[in-house]
Amino acid sequence: MKFKVLLPFFALFLVAVSAKAQDTYLAAQKYFVHKGDKLDIYLLSGDQFKDIDEFKYDSTATEKFNWYIGGKKTDLKPAAKDSASPVFVNPMNTIGLSLIEMVRRGPVNSVEREDYSKRLAEDGMIKLAETVGNSNQSTFKEKKTTFLKTMIMVDKPTGNDFEKQLGHEFEITLKKNPYKMNYGDEIVGTLLFKGKPQRAANVDVYVKVPSGNVYVDHVSTNEKGEFAVITSREGVYMLRSAMTEPSTTTDADFSTVQTAFTFLFNSKNDDTMDWVRKK
Repeated sequence: MKFKVLLPFFALFLVAVSAKAQDTYLAAQKYFVHKGDKLDIYLLSGDQFKDIDEFKYDSTATEKFNWYIGGKKTDLKPAAKDSASPVFVNPMNTIGLSLIEMVRRGPVNSVEREDYSKRLAEDGMIKLAETVGNSNQSTFKEKKTTFLKTMIMVDKPTGNDFEKQLGHEFEITLKKNPYKMNYGDEIVGTLLFKGKPQRAANVDVYVKVPSGNVYVDHVSTNEKGEFAVITSREGVYMLRSAMTEPSTTTDADFSTVQTAFTFLFNSKNDDTMDWVRKK
């Protein structure tokens, strides 16, 4: 595949702090668990998978909150409690892949012109970044919606929820099961906006290794909206992308959608990885 990207040691670099907007994502305490184990899922915010802040559950901001396992979908909103952290705690009694999704609408925030222009450029929206940077407006109001997925494995890598479209406005799906992969295999994904493939779009790839270091790379989608990454490191992967458009409402200047998909790549699938920071 011509669009694939290899992440060798010399091509990766440690994440540095920048003006990039903080991402929101779901993360599991452990991504490989056994039947009967308790699974904790956290709602986190961080700068390029670093500098983590933790959100408590907020029913007013949560549009969707679902759990998929064993071919079944469970709506978690009725039982979710405000201010809960982790946002999901449940024993895993079904073997196979387990996927949690959340759609969250944040408040309108004000962003300084220079910071906003830089963030837009980093997400590949060069023309919009130039428009913002050349504006006489000192701050811009932005509203943001996040479309989040995290996937863990219970004993065996059975199931195909990784490839299903969940109806998100902005969504990443995978063509292959990352829990069945070996070193050098290709993680192939599709970026969709309103159900249609997004071509020539930026996708950020973050890999958090057991030492705690985060490695980052950027890939672009092809004409089919597909992108690919070679599995060259074991750790938690986050695939994310963001897109900003002029707002259609009067309460904000721009509307941003951000998607993030987290999962573990471990070639042996026989290990747990405590990823969330200790209390």
